[in-house]
Amino acid sequence: MAHLDALDTAILRELQRNARRSNRDLARAVGVAPTTALDRTRSLRDRGIITGARLDVDLARIGRPVQALVAVRVRPPTRSNIERFREWAAGLPEVLGLFVTSGSEDFLIHVAVPGNDHLYGFVIDRLTERAEVADVRTSVVYEHLRPRVVEPVIEE
Repeated sequence: MAHLDALDTAILRELQRNARRSNRDLARAVGVAPTTALDRTRSLRDRGIITGARLDVDLARIGRPVQALVAVRVRPPTRSNIERFREWAAGLPEVLGLFVTSGSEDFLIHVAVPGNDHLYGFVIDRLTERAEVADVRTSVVYEHLRPRVVEPVIEE
């Protein structure tokens, strides 16, 4: 785990709230000089703590208002089957996130689609057509909430 001090944590918090803010605005928000904020931000990138920035979109406004979590079991659960399915599923345009899991399912896939008919087609025509897919369970997402800021664990 990387060492983060209070300033690193404050910079991470502010950049997670708005990654597009200017360095001057960031410096003002965390109470340091702009050169200090820039040096610390560069250090966070160089140490691999900041790995990029992303843009959030309103899924409904881009034509994908229906979200679902699709649990998939692959058989036989060999490394090659798991890896092949993982690579295939991660590349599908409907997929927002893919989790390789333990327990009764091997994967949990978060998808966003235009409607229930598209969700049905995704599950029946795409997933279950694959030979390695043994079982699929689908749960429609009514609401998806997530924190805007993920706080790092500070070592004491």
